[in-house]
Amino acid sequence: MDRLHSTRSATVALKCLYTLHNVVVKGPFILKDQLSCYPSYGGHNFLNLSTFRDGSDLESLELSSWVRWYAGVLEQSLTVSRILGYYLNHSCESQEKKKTLVSKASNADLLYKLEALVGFVEQTSHVPDSLHLQRNELVYEVVRLVGENYRSVQGEILMRVEELGGRIMEDVGELNELVGYLGRLEETREKLVLLFVNRGKNNEFWDSVKKTKEKGVARKKEIERKWLAVVV
Repeated sequence: MDRLHSTRSATVALKCLYTLHNVVVKGPFILKDQLSCYPSYGGHNFLNLSTFRDGSDLESLELSSWVRWYAGVLEQSLTVSRILGYYLNHSCESQEKKKTLVSKASNADLLYKLEALVGFVEQTSHVPDSLHLQRNELVYEVVRLVGENYRSVQGEILMRVEELGGRIMEDVGELNELVGYLGRLEETREKLVLLFVNRGKNNEFWDSVKKTKEKGVARKKEIERKWLAVVV
């Protein structure tokens, strides 16, 4: 963290962020715990890299946008982990146990966590336009590691989307939230496919998002029609 905040080199900053990301994914609990405390101290942009800029040459300038993006992704990853109660890619819970916990959760809890997960996907989709820099070995490794988080987040989203889609929701406010989050999610698809090439397509995931959104819209209209009939 000290090296990250003292450097003006985009390459060094990316290496520091990549190291921190590996700590979150593979490091011992005590280091993860220390790093995960940072969001509560600094809130949004706790890594203080939202204005990072290395103007030493054109490639460094382009890499600077990757530093800002990667810092945002890492921040969002830690925020999601805190809200879920476990780290992405490193949960001690089995998939079946996760599904059981999701099935017992309230609509409000599912929507709260869904919002955080969608936030991660949105931040990931704000990738710089200089996608050609993925030929850079460091950028390639950064995208690979972010891709692992993204696939984990897709799994977390899918569990909650399928659970909410299978429920008969009566609260229009909750339906509005669900439809809104899924609409935001669909807006990220094109950019994510470009970022992860074929790895990010996952048609089953997107089909489930689309069907649940359509079901939510239909259910909302049904409830509104009932209200209108009562008023009339």
